[in-house]
Amino acid sequence: QVQLVESGGGLVQPGGSLRLSCAASGSIFSINAMRWYRQAPGKERELVAGITGGGTTNYADSLKGRFTISRDNAKNTVYLQMNSLKPDDTAVYYCNADILVTGWEGKNYWGQGTQVTVSS
Repeated sequence: QVQLVESGGGLVQPGGSLRLSCAASGSIFSINAMRWYRQAPGKERELVAGITGGGTTNYADSLKGRFTISRDNAKNTVYLQMNSLKPDDTAVYYCNADILVTGWEGKNYWGQGTQVTVSS
């Protein structure tokens, strides 16, 4: 049984910062790519950022320079540092990961989401 648990969401004023964390636990052989998605009310879920097992990152074009994704492989954890937050960043943020539970058996997993609200 594998779980992804996000934390770090909350209410922040425009211009502020938040750091989201997502920890994977359970029967894990290895973790490949890890990603952050977000879904705002009335909108489709969109990719925010991704990071490979080797540390290569990619970002949504509109978020480059404000958001930074990183990971700690020893802790099976991915982070999302969000700076200069805007009201448009308000959304539920979801963690996603490609996890091998054995050397050959893998699956894509989702966390339950954490709410980020940017408002004065």
